[in-house]
Amino acid sequence: MKNTLFRAVCCALSGLLLSGSLLASLEKPENQSEPISNSTADHSKFEELQKEFGKGPEVTKACLGCHTEASKQLHQTKHWNWKFTNPETGQTLGKSTIVNNFCLSVSTNLPRCTSCHIGYGWKDDTFDFTSEVNVDCLVCHDTTGTYKKYPAGAGHPAYVDKPFPPKGGKKIFKAVDLQAVAQSVGKTSRETCGACHFYGGGGDGVKHGDMDSSMTNPDKQLDVHMGTDGLDFVCADCHTTDGHETQGSRYNITAKDTHRIDIIGRDDKSRASCESCHGMTPHEETINDKLNDHTDRVACQTCHIPKFARGGKPSKTWWDWSTAGRKTADGKHIMEKDENGYVTYVTKKGNFEWGENLVPEYAWLSGNIRYRELEEKVDPESITALNTFDGSYADKDSRIWPFKVMRGKQPYDKVNNTLAIAHLFGKDKDAYWKSYSWDKALAAAMKNVGANFSGEYGFLETTMHWPLAHMIAPKEEALQCSDCHAKDGRLASLTDFYLPGRDSNKWVDTIGWLAVVGTIGGVFTHGFGRLVANRRRKRQ
Repeated sequence: MKNTLFRAVCCALSGLLLSGSLLASLEKPENQSEPISNSTADHSKFEELQKEFGKGPEVTKACLGCHTEASKQLHQTKHWNWKFTNPETGQTLGKSTIVNNFCLSVSTNLPRCTSCHIGYGWKDDTFDFTSEVNVDCLVCHDTTGTYKKYPAGAGHPAYVDKPFPPKGGKKIFKAVDLQAVAQSVGKTSRETCGACHFYGGGGDGVKHGDMDSSMTNPDKQLDVHMGTDGLDFVCADCHTTDGHETQGSRYNITAKDTHRIDIIGRDDKSRASCESCHGMTPHEETINDKLNDHTDRVACQTCHIPKFARGGKPSKTWWDWSTAGRKTADGKHIMEKDENGYVTYVTKKGNFEWGENLVPEYAWLSGNIRYRELEEKVDPESITALNTFDGSYADKDSRIWPFKVMRGKQPYDKVNNTLAIAHLFGKDKDAYWKSYSWDKALAAAMKNVGANFSGEYGFLETTMHWPLAHMIAPKEEALQCSDCHAKDGRLASLTDFYLPGRDSNKWVDTIGWLAVVGTIGGVFTHGFGRLVANRRRKRQ
């Protein structure tokens, strides 16, 4: 009944949209050769944009002349503050407060990391988060494909042609034509969102595993929702916004969306879950509806992301900072690459490992993700988890989720048993870059953030879990029963519940076989009885 009603509503809406399109085509002037834009404004005609702009904040000032509340809205968002207070734990999280196993910390590498900030000028702790003109409108609304942030520009693009790295770099970042970009703004796209999210962790595909540049224009084989030859979704189709706040956050992930199918105008304003479109019974009904029985305890992504990093771009899986600093006999820097041209060692950063078409790792997830902060104690004899989360078979709000697990080795304070961070960019970066003296680099960085450091350091192994939600494969490639229900199946590591086909128990197996034998016996008995009864009827 619910599905029938939902289909009826969709058909009615489609009819209204079709009627509107037909009416618009009938009213179109005969002499009009160009189609009417979907936008209600042509920014190339705005008087405020008919001038040359020297820097990004000047463009923002012009934007605010009409979009008077835009910056105020953005000031309240995670994209601007890089902070989030988890309502379940009360923990205030953010890129500038937590430790990661890529470049260790945002807080000591601001000019580089904040090249992905939606603002201009966050190069140190003097940045003015209340400034309205510091908001970067163009990075999200560019439609020309020419607006690029300079990699170490603290959020600014290149205003003149300049190389990267700044001294002697071979890659030239061309000066951005701010006027042309400002006159061509439009809706966000996969390209504008991906300009940061596809390149997190320092490069294409490094961090997430399910997001890289192959998702800019994917086909439906790579992602059934975003494929340009299919549904052609953009990020904002699921990650809806309200007052510039984008829904869907890895800091407070929705493990199970109990709202089910989303009705426009729903109170939480989010479509960033599978259930918001597909509901809790997404599969066609079968004889015993067994697939839909799984949705209560298995996330949709678990079956429908059979592998990640499968768009032709590998994802980084290992980063070992302990090997950094090695040079040639004559003191030159070393760079080593694999057969595909991906860096596996560089003097400044240590060893890397990459992978493509990788099988996810699986864990129970109900939410409440906690991230390790700088001064939390660690056990150097064990692997340190940089993020942890609630979930178990006993927790009815839990589901089995797929993850990319990033692993590596990074520095820690051997006396205080806490993690340690280093200056890699910006202020005091020379303490590391020139001498590769970890004690100086760590001491300078820890002092800068007000953390204790004993001066004695070592390296320990860490993990960081990244939930997977993109690169949804066609349904024909979804996992089959035997992928999990097998001795050496994908769920071999989840041992807190009984899984048929994987586990064995004498009593359960005995009862199961008795049930099978009893069923077969019942069928034969029933059949024999029918046969006897039929013969008796014929004799009569």
